[in-house]
Amino acid sequence: MSTILGIDPGLTRLGVGVIKKGAGRLVSLVHVDVFRTPAGDPPEARLGALSVALEAVFREFRPDIVALERVFAQHNVRTVMGTAQISGVVLALAYAQGIPVSMRTPSEVKAAVTGYGRATKHQVGTMVQKILGLDSIPQPADAADALALAITEAWRAQAPEVHRTGTTPAQQAWREAEARAKRPKLTQ
Repeated sequence: MSTILGIDPGLTRLGVGVIKKGAGRLVSLVHVDVFRTPAGDPPEARLGALSVALEAVFREFRPDIVALERVFAQHNVRTVMGTAQISGVVLALAYAQGIPVSMRTPSEVKAAVTGYGRATKHQVGTMVQKILGLDSIPQPADAADALALAITEAWRAQAPEVHRTGTTPAQQAWREAEARAKRPKLTQ
């Protein structure tokens, strides 16, 4: 059995979900939490507080791998910056402890858990509830998202390759196909 730590990064709310992966697609809940920091606090205080909380999670649960949501561009630069900053903290903590990190896009997680890459937060939460056999949907949504990240990692199990190359096998195949399509054709 391996232990997987899913992290939904954010400065205001950071979701943490720990699961155990058994044989096949069998997964079970170990721990779920959401760490919060006040929006009015300085960034260094918020990052420091979250770093301390995450270090405690790493020590207590000793994950074999961390599944982290990949930062993606959106219109709110402030939100993206905070998410990128705390993602950097997670990456540094995992690196310091020799724990591999798998980065997953939101649409990849939605597709893995619900079968549809554009699923709503409620649909993801409902599937997390069903997959883990919970009485209710983990709240707030950051908690369900963290568990969905961990479940995706458990089911996809491609993290070492993603960790080494920075891309998923599908992304790499796409890049290779694009490169072949852009090569000039030789004439004879």
